[in-house]
Amino acid sequence: MDPKVLAAQTWVNDTYGQVLGYQPCPEDGHVGWSTSYSLIMALQHELGISPVVASFGPTTVARLEALGEIGPGWNVNSRIVRIIQHGLFCKGYWGANTYGEFDSTTVDGVRDLRVNMGVPYDAAGISSSTVNAKIFRCILNMDAYVVLASGTDKVRVIQQWLNGRYWHKDAYSIGPCDGIYSRDVQKSFLIALQYELGIAAPNGYFGSGTQAGLKTHTVREGDSGIFVELFSAACVFNEPVPVGDVLWRSAQRSVFDEQLAQFVAAFQGFSQLSVSKEGDFPTWAQLLVSMGDPERPANGCDTRFEITASRAEWLANNGYQIVGRYIFDPPDSSLDKEIKPGELATIFDAGMRVLPIYQDSARILADFTYAQGYQHALNAHELASGYGFNRGTVIYFAVDYDATQEDITASIIPYFQGVQGGLAYNGKQYVHGVYGSRNVCANVTEKTFARHSFISGMSWGFSGNLGFPLPTNWSYNQIKEFEVTVGSDQFDLDNDVWRIENGDPGQSSVNAPIGPADEFIDYVDRLYDCALEYGTGNPSQLVMEYIRHVRYNDWKWEGLIGAVDDDFITYANGRGFTVMTDFQDPFTGYTVGTEHLMATANAQLLVPQPENPKSVNAGDIGGWGGDLLTFYADWRDAADSYSSGYTFCMEKLATPGVTTSFGFTDLIEDADGYLMARKVMAGTDIVTAVRQHYNEDGGLRRFSDYYQQRFTSADDCHFLAHNILTAADDGKVVAAQVGLIGMHEPPAAMPYSKLEEFESGFADT
Repeated sequence: MDPKVLAAQTWVNDTYGQVLGYQPCPEDGHVGWSTSYSLIMALQHELGISPVVASFGPTTVARLEALGEIGPGWNVNSRIVRIIQHGLFCKGYWGANTYGEFDSTTVDGVRDLRVNMGVPYDAAGISSSTVNAKIFRCILNMDAYVVLASGTDKVRVIQQWLNGRYWHKDAYSIGPCDGIYSRDVQKSFLIALQYELGIAAPNGYFGSGTQAGLKTHTVREGDSGIFVELFSAACVFNEPVPVGDVLWRSAQRSVFDEQLAQFVAAFQGFSQLSVSKEGDFPTWAQLLVSMGDPERPANGCDTRFEITASRAEWLANNGYQIVGRYIFDPPDSSLDKEIKPGELATIFDAGMRVLPIYQDSARILADFTYAQGYQHALNAHELASGYGFNRGTVIYFAVDYDATQEDITASIIPYFQGVQGGLAYNGKQYVHGVYGSRNVCANVTEKTFARHSFISGMSWGFSGNLGFPLPTNWSYNQIKEFEVTVGSDQFDLDNDVWRIENGDPGQSSVNAPIGPADEFIDYVDRLYDCALEYGTGNPSQLVMEYIRHVRYNDWKWEGLIGAVDDDFITYANGRGFTVMTDFQDPFTGYTVGTEHLMATANAQLLVPQPENPKSVNAGDIGGWGGDLLTFYADWRDAADSYSSGYTFCMEKLATPGVTTSFGFTDLIEDADGYLMARKVMAGTDIVTAVRQHYNEDGGLRRFSDYYQQRFTSADDCHFLAHNILTAADDGKVVAAQVGLIGMHEPPAAMPYSKLEEFESGFADT
């Protein structure tokens, strides 16, 4: 509770409580829109507007503009000055005594605000502390002008640059400077771009005039000037771009240099554009709107219409390789969307693949609850099984409206948690994906581990598509709806850009007799037989050693758990074996790295969990402990943006779609490796352990089993995290701390309260 905010709330309610249309704000000392609205309505009353409304609209702006600049010595209306002063306090600036005199303290508050906005100077270049209509609007809104927890200084500098260059333009509204790429920032950016393109009436929409202008403003290496500055700023808004294990980042610049060209190449590849390293129109469009260039070639599609033989032939002849079809149509629907008998065979015979979509209404907030998600998943499983869809198929559950962040948090996430539960009830034969806006897809992926995202990109005006980059796990981007004519036949089709590499491959058959992990299980089985033939040593251990020997066999691993049996490596290689590096996890659809998996299992097998479960050792370093140490180093690398270790863990640790040294699949591999090693230690061979884990139900319980067996409780988990970071009584653990944390501040040297937050983040995750 801020006493100055409380004073503002009390004053505005007492002074304007009887004004026609006025809505009182809570008197709780907390800043919020209700307080801002009350101050706006107070201002309207002073400007002679009646009745007052909770909106800073054109009439309010016009009457303020008629007053001119409000600053030192301005004494037309002391209550208007008091509204400025109270508004400054609510924004976090010292606004003076609130008696209505625009004194030196108010001058300082306004000047600080304008500096943070990026608009500190008047036309003569003199530092200004006056308030006009645009500045007044900013004082009474909820925008922040300092970097917020999830923002970056890099983005904030661009926000300030935009405000400073364009704030005096009629169509441009001063935007936030919070370091966060948002819908408001994107609209402000488009208006700025439209001014530079010479658009007569900039409006922030990606219309035909803007598109035509960008087609004549390709930027490339060696170019300079305002369009390079704008293009490179748009690149920053769309970072980071994941390419393998590398996150590509950029910076705003005035010269298109080699570094920018390299970033553009990464962005183009990630976005499924032709890699030219130039800022051509398709790249401009992809940076600015979710649909990108709607006329670019698309290799995927989806439709509610049956794919008949003639339609399949047309699609294949026009370059389509995959088609999205619905596995359900609600009983009260008149759209007749569901796949028809024999249709899948028709699609497969034409050489195309299928991605299944499940939608039951899904057009309003009330359609999304946990219970509905659970029931929809049960229904989707039954229907997909009836069609014969193979185990591991991704089913896309739809969110077909513009869900706000509040909607997503309150209802969409619980719905998809219900989907998780319903699919798990049936053994997780199918994996859930998500169809929706960029923001919906990113949130559902992060919170419910959706495997792939299907972006409703052609709805580029959705708030969830404005100010959000492509999710890292996007597989399909819906960019255009049009009508297809095949002779006398007509049907509607949506063009979808299909991300073939690293995306969802869809399905090219049904009723396949094998599952996603069967190839790996067969590989382990054959390698185990080879180890038996070798005749020396523990064959399960030899399997682990062979699979880890390429990536996890340097001097560090030798010091940690010992060297591999080189003679067996030679023996297996001589019989045609190579390392199978990955496979698809049947339960999540994510790619499991076998080398890390078996290195973790090998470490746990050779250095079992200590008798005292609160102690740590080299076996832990081979799994979760080593990953946590490198993740600590990640946190220190990001210290400027994440002072809180807890926040860093909540946003980055084992989070799908987020690339760190302790990602979601790392946690899967840590858990699975640990559990398999425990089975082997209890007398089960590695083949049986792998088969039970991936082809029975072991993977369904992996996280709860892992947590209960190694970490026991939240307190013990926290204690173990502290031990792995700071313990000094095990030489191998100490060596790992030094080697994996590197030159960063050692955890033991950090203030306990700060380190404790990081450890709590690990435990809570």
